[in-house]
Amino acid sequence: MYTSYLELQSNFKPNVWTKRFIIAAIVQGAIAIALTSFLVLSQISILKPEVSMVIASGSAGTWFLFGYIMYIVVGVIGVGVSSLFYHYLEEVMQRSYSGVIARIMAWSHLMLMNIGILVTCGLLMYGGYSAGASMLPISVGGKEFDEEQAHEILAPIVEPIGLAILIVCAGVLLGGIGFVVVYSRVEHVR
Repeated sequence: MYTSYLELQSNFKPNVWTKRFIIAAIVQGAIAIALTSFLVLSQISILKPEVSMVIASGSAGTWFLFGYIMYIVVGVIGVGVSSLFYHYLEEVMQRSYSGVIARIMAWSHLMLMNIGILVTCGLLMYGGYSAGASMLPISVGGKEFDEEQAHEILAPIVEPIGLAILIVCAGVLLGGIGFVVVYSRVEHVR
């Protein structure tokens, strides 16, 4: 029997977890766009020394670049891809994300992953810029710090970065446990 697109659309019930992760990916993407716009515009006059000089100098400036790239990869793309898992389970496999354990795991995944990646990458970018900029010559806005002096800037944020990475990992792990719980659940098709 022929089913029209409109009939399929009227029967379609978007699942709440797919929506939540897509919204989170959109928010993370908007933050990335705002950050990128700020960095590009700051090349003109706002930040001295410029971010491009900090990155190009290498050393501590690579922390900034790494934080920026990881934010795009995990914060934007990773969160967006996570929504596909929820879509697959609820819409394709017809498994309901019901029950306290499944909801706790999904909320933990959403919150811990998003908060953890913001903190991790924010600290990496802040520390990388601060330490990298301090190593540049005074003539371009730096302080001519050596590696040991720059390390003193980075040392206090190493443990918070590690803790934030563990928070991201915990969120992903709990989300994975939730996937297994929902996937292994025996249910009748809706």
